[in-house]
Amino acid sequence: MNSRKFFAIGASTALLAFGVAACGSDDSDSTSGGSDLSGDIAGAGSSAQDAAQQAWIAGFQTDNSGVNIAYDPVGSGGGREAFIAGGKTDYAGTDSPFADEELTGAEDRCKKSGGEFVQIPVYISPIAVVYNLPEVENLQLSPDTLAGIFAQDITKWNDEKIAADNPDADLPDTDITPVNRSDDSGTTANFTDYLSATAPDVWTYPPDDAWPVKGGEAAEGTSGVVEAVGAGEGTIGYADESQAGDLGIASIKIGDEYVAPSAEGSTAAADEAKENKDGEYVYSFDIDRTTTNPDAYPLILISSAAACTAYDDSATADIVKGYLTYVISADGQQAAADNAGSAPISSDLQKQLQPAIDAIGS
Repeated sequence: MNSRKFFAIGASTALLAFGVAACGSDDSDSTSGGSDLSGDIAGAGSSAQDAAQQAWIAGFQTDNSGVNIAYDPVGSGGGREAFIAGGKTDYAGTDSPFADEELTGAEDRCKKSGGEFVQIPVYISPIAVVYNLPEVENLQLSPDTLAGIFAQDITKWNDEKIAADNPDADLPDTDITPVNRSDDSGTTANFTDYLSATAPDVWTYPPDDAWPVKGGEAAEGTSGVVEAVGAGEGTIGYADESQAGDLGIASIKIGDEYVAPSAEGSTAAADEAKENKDGEYVYSFDIDRTTTNPDAYPLILISSAAACTAYDDSATADIVKGYLTYVISADGQQAAADNAGSAPISSDLQKQLQPAIDAIGS
């Protein structure tokens, strides 16, 4: 198995309370760094985070007109690689945590500037199973069926296993074209982790950022998958729900019910996650993919921001600190919820994470 810690099955914990009620918390006036900030910073990484990042950047720059922030949604793997390399990437967004050699590389990168590595959750969102099948409006898929499709064992839409999940649907005799990410992707890591946990007899591959099955169709980034699925009838893929657009979205079987992705379901699944700390300021989470609670939607990603507590110049540190403070604030989380449909983190978790951000530049 891949050693990324969040792939383990987690237990319930009250510490991770991703409540929508956070939107009305007392932290809504959290500072975004002050209008005296000036300069440029750049981030790279998770394409699933892109809609939220654009909302955060717009909100932060509105209050800090002297700041310019650029974010390149190259994918989680590319973001982690760019952050470790240093250079022009000041922060990263990643849907799977830095671990093993990558974690060591990130720590070494930060040490060069006399700082420590920071990894904090900033974004939680459902992963949608998107499909293009005009004849079927409400597709339902059990984990075994979903795994069979992406393992390319189920190749026709009217296969008896799909029919068993959709007894009232008129399924066409159409070839299935699964679409996966071509780049190293935290969304892929979360999706393959879900398949591995819920359908181990069908999906025999370990969870990984890289897609393990040969054949099918591959596309770069979340937008690439969405575009590929939209371009061809009979296609199916996986993407952050915020970018699913007009594509069909399947309901997945949880316990005895078929459940569609939602912010509320993501919150419930996140509440069952287990927190890990790999360092003073390094957080990751184990997600209970096999929950039978139909109020929870376990095909989620808990996506993080990565930074250093020190940079080569104080202006960069001040902007990163101010930006991340805004990102986890109630205002920042509401901006992401409005633009990306994500589930805001709670005020309790915000308070728990704030010391890691306060350590930047101190």
